[in-house]
Amino acid sequence: MRGQTWAPLRHKQFRVYLVARVVATLGATATPVALSFAVLDIGGSAAQLGVVQAAHVIPLLVFMLFGGVVADRLPRHRVLVASHALSALTAAAAAAMLLGHHASIPGLAVVEAVNGAADAFAIPALMGLMPLLVPADGLQGSNALAGFVRNGTAMLGPALGGVIVATAGSGWALALEAVGSGVAAVLLARITLPAVVRQDGASVLHELKEGWTEFRSRTWLWVVVAGFCVINAAHAGAWFTLGPVVADSTIGRAAWGLVLAAQPVGMLLGTLMMMRLRVSRLLTLGMAVTLLQALPVMALGLAPRVGVLVLLSALCGVAMEVCAVAWVTSLQQNIPENALSRVFAYDSLGSFVAIPVGQLLAGPLAGSFGASSVVVGAGTVMAVFLLAILAVPDVRRLRTRAAAAPVAA
Repeated sequence: MRGQTWAPLRHKQFRVYLVARVVATLGATATPVALSFAVLDIGGSAAQLGVVQAAHVIPLLVFMLFGGVVADRLPRHRVLVASHALSALTAAAAAAMLLGHHASIPGLAVVEAVNGAADAFAIPALMGLMPLLVPADGLQGSNALAGFVRNGTAMLGPALGGVIVATAGSGWALALEAVGSGVAAVLLARITLPAVVRQDGASVLHELKEGWTEFRSRTWLWVVVAGFCVINAAHAGAWFTLGPVVADSTIGRAAWGLVLAAQPVGMLLGTLMMMRLRVSRLLTLGMAVTLLQALPVMALGLAPRVGVLVLLSALCGVAMEVCAVAWVTSLQQNIPENALSRVFAYDSLGSFVAIPVGQLLAGPLAGSFGASSVVVGAGTVMAVFLLAILAVPDVRRLRTRAAAAPVAA
């Protein structure tokens, strides 16, 4: 089992991919802390923080499907090079505004909008790249190992971001993301993959229809995506928009950074589990443990205590990574490779589409009912929808193939 755990490292392309993900993750995980407090430091409110966060997500949603088509047409690692380079430029622009004391809410929103557009191309390409780097029978192990290395790095990001924000300012934390994304782009450019034959002459609309057919024909797929549409909106509004606001008046900024840093610790433990765990119904396991994700949200609203939040955030991280590996592996095993990025695009679009709604509503709702009450309500919504997903028979019946052959086109 030990040899099987580290087997993906025998593949050179996978090793390059891992290093690129590490350097990109270090900067990216420091950004939420930096951006949140940057908005608050220039006089922004909770509602304006939601606007800046939504400015990232809206372009991501608008361009996501097109990003899936591009990632299925072009070499996926080349798409990632371009998107990481653009992310480096946007982070550098935000850092320059903050360090030069010229930052404004509209300016940060514009930068986040461009960054969101870059992510719209990166996410489908990233999710569809793994089957091209490792053999089909190593997908679960490779996804788990990638998560293990990425999450090990992500433990440092939020804490480092919190320290940099508290000592040097938000601008320097965003500069860290610029460097990380730039280095990742250089590394990903070194990957060389065999040419992949794609369908010639098909229009973008035709390829989108093909992806939609693959998506809607699987009940377990669209049910989970529909459920997480609501779950992610509730979580984003409660944890990322109202979380810094509640923390600023209770546990403090540095402590909030520690709470966020505890999540990657849990995710690291979750990947360790998934590197060795083999179950016949992987998707069911992923959905069941995700119920833990509601716990830190509830605790934040009911009684924010640093120790409790750190522990629950870590448990949430375990659940999130178990779910992530289960979900990605299920798609990679059951979706044709030549449509994989498009299906991931529909998955991401459905999962993210309501996030701006949650972020934009969080501030006004907190103004009317109180931030703590809104956070508790969001945690309750998350738990109810996760139970609803588990009640669907097709979700519980999907079986995992330990050594899956590539799904034929």
